Amino acid sequence: MLNFTIDETRCVQCAECVADCPVSIIDMGGENGLPRIPEHKESHCIRCQHCLAVCPTAALSILGQDPDLCMPVMPPAPEALENLIKSRRSVRRFSPEAVDQVTLNRLMDVTAYAPTGKNQRLVRFTLVDDPEVMEQIRVRTMEGIRKAAMEDTLPDGMEFFAKFLDPYEQGRDIIYRQAPHMLIASAPQDAAAPEADPFIALSYFEVMAQSLGLGTLWCGFARWALQSVVPQLGRALGIPAEHRSMYAMMFGHPAVRYARTVQREAGNVHRVRLADFGGVR
Repeated sequence: MLNFTIDETRCVQCAECVADCPVSIIDMGGENGLPRIPEHKESHCIRCQHCLAVCPTAALSILGQDPDLCMPVMPPAPEALENLIKSRRSVRRFSPEAVDQVTLNRLMDVTAYAPTGKNQRLVRFTLVDDPEVMEQIRVRTMEGIRKAAMEDTLPDGMEFFAKFLDPYEQGRDIIYRQAPHMLIASAPQDAAAPEADPFIALSYFEVMAQSLGLGTLWCGFARWALQSVVPQLGRALGIPAEHRSMYAMMFGHPAVRYARTVQREAGNVHRVRLADFGGVR
């Protein structure tokens, strides 16, 4: 049941919910001309809550949600968002202290708002919120690499992982960068957008983490290690075997402070012109 309800005292019959429904299942055929979802169309709902969000008078409820508890839309100042994006750095020096649980919960709550294909929300978040667990992951990863190197079983193209062993013995963690936390986003191959969904989710996570003063690192080494070099460790972390689309992000309090943005140009932009199509037909 969608529990689609309309507060008649608030509804102005603007039909915005009808116009904005992605699957066009809302109409104005309800009692007294109010919006409704016919019962035979309820199964087509993708539970995006666009109808709840677009209603200008908070007259509409769906899935039991109270519109009065929703946050009002307050776009951030473009200058502030621009600075946040431009000042983001890949952090490879972390403080050992853990991020507090209140902040972690807030991060995951915001990340839940990341869009997914057909709003399926099938992304699985594997969160390492305990630095002691993170240390065990480091230890077991290196043990797995050492064993594979000795047995000459490192996957083709992954032989370079053996070069991380000596630095690790000297106290350098090239793979996980001594980060206290890790977030892995993965999706099943039968999802609507399995390749894109994990990256979109981690992008949302990163922007929120940056706003809270945390550092993040998109970690390809961790992805390769857990997916190909020591896959048994990845499965031990709870990543389903059928989730072949995944990526890892290290995060925590940064042990480095950047003073300014860098300078870049948007050089690789191809602007499509009518001439590209041989003119207008």
